[in-house]
Amino acid sequence: MKSAERQQIIVERLRDADQVAVAALAAATGASEMTVRRDLDQLASRGVLRRVHGGAVPASPSGIEPPFAARATAAIAAKRAIAAAAAELIRDGETVVLDSGTTALELARLLRGRVVTVMPLSLHAVRELADAPDVRLLLPGGEPRPGEQALAGPLTLASLRALRFDVAVLSPCAFDLDSGLTAFDLGDAEVKQQALAVASRAIVLADGAKWGRSALAHVCPADRPDVVITDPGAPEDQRAALTERGVLVHVAVPTPTESR
Repeated sequence: MKSAERQQIIVERLRDADQVAVAALAAATGASEMTVRRDLDQLASRGVLRRVHGGAVPASPSGIEPPFAARATAAIAAKRAIAAAAAELIRDGETVVLDSGTTALELARLLRGRVVTVMPLSLHAVRELADAPDVRLLLPGGEPRPGEQALAGPLTLASLRALRFDVAVLSPCAFDLDSGLTAFDLGDAEVKQQALAVASRAIVLADGAKWGRSALAHVCPADRPDVVITDPGAPEDQRAALTERGVLVHVAVPTPTESR
């Protein structure tokens, strides 16, 4: 098993437990305890977790937004499959406002070779698209949030209000049938709301781990998007309920190559 695959297992186990033990991780990954300790040390250096005697604990308390580095290594195969499905729904020549977040960043990578106009709402995606030869890149104003590099504030909102897009691609922090789309940061939620307001259609990227959860700031009702793209980890009953509300729910199935 490759290092990235082991580290993904570690991150996913930390999402469901208050602490993980080196011995248990070694058994789960088939690696030696020394190898697992190296993986934990690497993840700790990136702010993903905090080392404790015999294992590790999450870097952030429950209910606090995990750091970007932690989310970037979690459910990567699902995120890549979701991004690939979203790319198929974007036509050449369209204008796209692209949300911040790790799944949106995967989509930015797939848009590099496309003839599209894109306004990314994070510096991570801006850097990904900066040298894409066929992409017309629009840069919003705003203030990047530390770590996240997501743009927010009056300048970002003014940039969005001045334009109209064919499609808004949103990547919420949490997704729930009752709470709708939510975000941890108030400014981020406001930017997402404005992106929805200036786009003709909306695509939401939400891997299964985000379903049934809610964060602090409300963005919009669950049935506001036109399309929700998820993975098989999303609860089947909730997917069916959302479909009954008139939302097209697309389930993207990861392939083995997407986890590499």
